[in-house]
Amino acid sequence: MLRVGALLTLGGAVPSLTGCDPFNQEPPPPDPLAPMVDEALALAAAYRDAATTHPTLAGRLAPIIEAHSAHAAELARITKAAPPSATPTASTPADPDATLTGLREREQAASESATRACLAAPAGRAALLASIAAARASHLEALQ
Repeated sequence: MLRVGALLTLGGAVPSLTGCDPFNQEPPPPDPLAPMVDEALALAAAYRDAATTHPTLAGRLAPIIEAHSAHAAELARITKAAPPSATPTASTPADPDATLTGLREREQAASESATRACLAAPAGRAALLASIAAARASHLEALQ
């Protein structure tokens, strides 16, 4: 009688364990911040290209390049995303003023992207994203 009761108890428990499959190795969904790694790397590359094309802007752009590179590294660390080995960029205009205008446009779009990500992020990530959004806003001022 005890055996039957134990088997019935175990038998009733088995269906509740069927959803727990330790061998189900589905990959987790991609991190929603992974695209920001690529965005930060693309910005750093665009500034690097601009500094190379226009050496007179290099001193002004160097801190921005460093900031975007640091942001990409930290975002890659928290998202566990492997950054691409090379980031393609658009060609840099020959005119320094046109180059700065293009960088401002990219920085504005990136600033808005970081702000949206910050507003949607969980508290543990919001501080990092807020600092990235603030840095990008300050880059706009540096490009004036």
